[in-house]
Amino acid sequence: MTTRPELSAYTPIATGKVRDIYRIDDSTLLIVASDRISAYDYALEPAIPDKGRVLTAISAYFFEELAQRMGVSNHLAGPLDDERIPESVLGRAMVCHELNMLPFECVARGYLTGSGLKEYKRTGEVCGVALPDGLVEASKLETPIFTPATKAEQGEHDENVSFDVVAESLGTQRAEQLRRATVDIFACAQGLAAERGIILADTKFEFGLDADGQLVLGDEVLTPDSSRYWPADSYQEGQVQPSFDKQYVRNWLTSDESGWDGETTPPTLPDDVVAATRARYIEAYERLSGANFSDWLCG
Repeated sequence: MTTRPELSAYTPIATGKVRDIYRIDDSTLLIVASDRISAYDYALEPAIPDKGRVLTAISAYFFEELAQRMGVSNHLAGPLDDERIPESVLGRAMVCHELNMLPFECVARGYLTGSGLKEYKRTGEVCGVALPDGLVEASKLETPIFTPATKAEQGEHDENVSFDVVAESLGTQRAEQLRRATVDIFACAQGLAAERGIILADTKFEFGLDADGQLVLGDEVLTPDSSRYWPADSYQEGQVQPSFDKQYVRNWLTSDESGWDGETTPPTLPDDVVAATRARYIEAYERLSGANFSDWLCG
């Protein structure tokens, strides 16, 4: 029986809001999803139990589905029980090929909400894409749109940018490739979610280039951290939708109950908010994949 390495055997190279990255060798990384949760660019306390395992399970599910259905290349470099994954992080870690990550969040929107709605109210556009008059909270867009954003440093805000900004940075051909891949993958994922009675309102992807310069899907994919998921049976245009993502936490933070002013360190999340958030993440996985979370790797 092979003995798994200790996590200390690998060199830590980055710590993000949620993920920790370790170097395995010259071309391979270990990406570990923690239970940390953030909102409005603040790390919150306490962590959400099992959140990292849910994120890994959902990413693994969609990486496989997208590869089978669309031939989308991803950064996975081994199975989810790869012997290079330490026992202490098994079920929340992936062995991945190192990529040259492109410096934009590739956001696809099928519905108008969040920062997109705010920009639309100011300008009638989202990231330079003109939209029809009269749209409101949760309006469905005629076709999904590509609304890229810059990748902000931790503690800073991502900034929505136009397609032209991406083209100026990466070249028109690469920018067109990103836009096409983003919208096509989003449409496929929307269809998968719809089969489960879920609306995928928007999501963000991150892409990188492999050693041959080919575009590869990296980071996480279609998780409740990077996507807005709404139950289809209760959808109603013009109002904020119930969700399977961390919008529940955002809503609590901005409620009178939290007492948070938006400027100081956020308050500790109450036990009921932690429990409800955990339940929403697990429900998202189970409804999207059709599997039981208790059966997830080493569950």
